[in-house]
Amino acid sequence: MRVGVSLLTLVPGVVGGSETYAHELLRALARAGELDYRIFVPTIAPDAAEGLPARTVTAYRASTTMRGRMAAMALAAARPGPVLRQLELEALDVVHFPLSVMLPPVSRPPAVTTVLDIQHEFFPEFFSRPELAYRKVVYGWTARRSALVIAISAHGKATLVDRLNLSPDRVRVIYFGVDHERFRPGPQKRDGFLLYPANRWPHKNHERLFEAFELVRRDRPKLRLVLTGAGHDAALLPAGAESIGRVPLDRLAELYRSAAALVFPSLYEGFGQPPLEAMASGCPAAVSRIAPLEEVCGNAARYFEPSSAEDIADAIRAVLDDPAPYVAAGLRQAANFTWERCAREHESVYREAAARTAPA
Repeated sequence: MRVGVSLLTLVPGVVGGSETYAHELLRALARAGELDYRIFVPTIAPDAAEGLPARTVTAYRASTTMRGRMAAMALAAARPGPVLRQLELEALDVVHFPLSVMLPPVSRPPAVTTVLDIQHEFFPEFFSRPELAYRKVVYGWTARRSALVIAISAHGKATLVDRLNLSPDRVRVIYFGVDHERFRPGPQKRDGFLLYPANRWPHKNHERLFEAFELVRRDRPKLRLVLTGAGHDAALLPAGAESIGRVPLDRLAELYRSAAALVFPSLYEGFGQPPLEAMASGCPAAVSRIAPLEEVCGNAARYFEPSSAEDIADAIRAVLDDPAPYVAAGLRQAANFTWERCAREHESVYREAAARTAPA
């Protein structure tokens, strides 16, 4: 059975957790997959196939800018012919779109789409008018055209059924995994800093975190806050906070192993990869009480209401005062998530989709 995987909308270093998902899924399929794969990559990420057979689709006008990305996707949707010809779909039994958008539009073979989030349905104010309009049209169209849809949490499935009017029997839940070789406890002592690995996007809720951090610093004046990711303005950070920008994965793993705690005040997540990586690394975690994070963290994290600086501060104090129970529970919880399991469950969906007829 031959499966195509389209990574045409991948933008290296820009799309966060979805990029981790795409790369780690392909690595796991290359290690343990039983099917025959063809990976379609954009010109800006020719090495993204992780060792699986690949083809660079030059007809797709990939771009690293938001304006260029929107233009490329719109062109591929309006004039799919040149891209479709390079995909050679007639040789495939199923095609997977793991980055939420079916581009180009496909009628045959049956398509599987992973919808990573529908944040725009809950926080439309966080998107520009063109991107919001695009998401509202394309995400629903994509999901309805797919033979099967993968959600990355049970909460994600529920929102797809509710907001996009999908039938529950067409949505499969598959959790992400974690690289346990990279993200694991180390011998070093914990340092006096909190870690928040997130781009400065509105839903990441940095302003409320800064308020909470200032409250905690009243009792712990030497406590620091380390931020990773893009978009941080050093001039706007509170005293004791620093931004170190984007960091390689190995450096991120070192931060998890040495941080006093992870604090994760996000307002919305499709899954919640950083708390999972932190738990696997033996880093105690204080996280928002939102449904996807509760699925990922179970009883292993200290939860808080992300709209309350006081509640965030109380949670931070709790994990700093008594980290050991969170460390032990986090390691047990993280052990349930592997990329090999994720890959096996994807192959089950591919087999199921290949036996179905995609809806018109």
